[in-house]
Amino acid sequence: MPLKLAVLFLCFAIVSADSPYRFFEWNVTYGTIYPLGVPQQGILINGQFPGPDIYSVTNDNVIVNVINSLDEPFLIHWNGVQNRRNSYEDGLLGTTCPIPPGKNFTYILQMKDQIGSFFYFPSLAFHKAAGGFGGIKILSRPLIPVPFDPPTDDFTVLIGDWYKTNHTALKQILDRGKKLPFPHGILINGRGPNVTTFTVQQGKTYRLRICNVGLQNSLNFRIQGHKMKVVEVEGTHTMQISYSSLDIHLGQCMSVLVTADQQPQDYYIVVSSRFTSTILTTTGYLRYANSNRPASGPLPGGPTTQIDWSLNQARSIRTNLTASGPRPNPQGSYHYGMINTSRTIRLASSAGQVNGKQRYALNSVSFVPADTPLKIADYFKISGVFRVGSIPDAPNGQGIFLDTSVLGVDYRTFIEIVFENYEDIMQSYHLSGYAFWVVGRNQYNLRDAVSRSTVQVYPKSWTAIYIALDNVGMWNLRSEFWARQYLGQQFYLRVYTASTSLRDEYPIPKNALLCGRAKGRHTRPL
Repeated sequence: MPLKLAVLFLCFAIVSADSPYRFFEWNVTYGTIYPLGVPQQGILINGQFPGPDIYSVTNDNVIVNVINSLDEPFLIHWNGVQNRRNSYEDGLLGTTCPIPPGKNFTYILQMKDQIGSFFYFPSLAFHKAAGGFGGIKILSRPLIPVPFDPPTDDFTVLIGDWYKTNHTALKQILDRGKKLPFPHGILINGRGPNVTTFTVQQGKTYRLRICNVGLQNSLNFRIQGHKMKVVEVEGTHTMQISYSSLDIHLGQCMSVLVTADQQPQDYYIVVSSRFTSTILTTTGYLRYANSNRPASGPLPGGPTTQIDWSLNQARSIRTNLTASGPRPNPQGSYHYGMINTSRTIRLASSAGQVNGKQRYALNSVSFVPADTPLKIADYFKISGVFRVGSIPDAPNGQGIFLDTSVLGVDYRTFIEIVFENYEDIMQSYHLSGYAFWVVGRNQYNLRDAVSRSTVQVYPKSWTAIYIALDNVGMWNLRSEFWARQYLGQQFYLRVYTASTSLRDEYPIPKNALLCGRAKGRHTRPL
């Protein structure tokens, strides 16, 4: 083990001595990829596109040494991993200094009290449009009951819309203040039409962890002749309902069980865009082993622009109250609907021009990054980097303006956030560091709403979430529509306590990269 990793291991063992460690070393490089049949610059991890899966178990310590072999700064964000009490490891520009070209940084992640299906991706510039993403699987500990039998195999299925245009050109379009064109296609595990195949044995049941890692569009997923039983979404075991097709919105993940109960042959897997005037479609295959019969017949149809269909499906996905989560106690033992909220925050998106350039905003504030990550500035008490309260907690009807928006909330309070969508597009929002209860979509569910980290908001509608603020730190709340995020539709939620105890928040790690106005400062060891 390299000396640096050994030191980190000893430091972190002080905090979590009983949990196992999993070590990864990733070399991030450019490479030529051809996902839609034309060459373009991709971002590879250890030569792979998509990147390798992270396989872990609840409470594991995952140590990922990332070597940046690109010619520009780089960061990886762990979408859905809560990084409890440790927002520096979140891998976003507001929390973490970028890894310079030719340098490395070792992320220390703890899968504390989590199970489920998530993914990682590069968060800087417009790198997400070049790859660098992969799946994250967090399995239950051996003695914790799981509400379904172990599947024969466990497949990661990464779907997303894609551009043939290089990520650098897409970034230049946004930097000029223009909107991006419509994507060119859809990928399944980094491949275009008729390439990706999942091989199954007749009579066996398989788990598919499906994540929408795309840039702009909600997608519908379906398998010819097969039902999909939803069993988990982003760490919550759900009521086990079977569907012929599923809407999966930007940034979301869900697990389904699929039983190979048809005659042996190939069957089409179809992924298509939702709520778009032009429908993008791609196909893969569910292939029965020892069969040479190709897929045949028409592609299974799916919804296109129907909103009510999607809304009704979303309402039907509910928490399995009797199933265990990461701990042995039932998921329904936390009665979120019986807790009074101490504050309601209303957030409304908007689009418009600022100084002749396209911008996007929440409550009229379009986020601009500071010269120092906000988490680091907060830790070192560097003044002038940001101001708590620089975004209002309700829409104010003003025009869009630029600011480094930070909203302050108190640790160990229970709050409501209402996302208000007055626009004609589907929105999708992610909150780092947390799972929240999706309690309202035009009506409230205070009994068995699903808990997750990414939520869709339908056009001309609203969605309400409840959050128990039990994770101190600086956490990003953002649009998963990546061009809108890049041009300002995000802010940081500062969950604050005056306590400096390690029980509340870890200090900046000893191996932290320091940048901006924090250069030359010294971190304390863990």
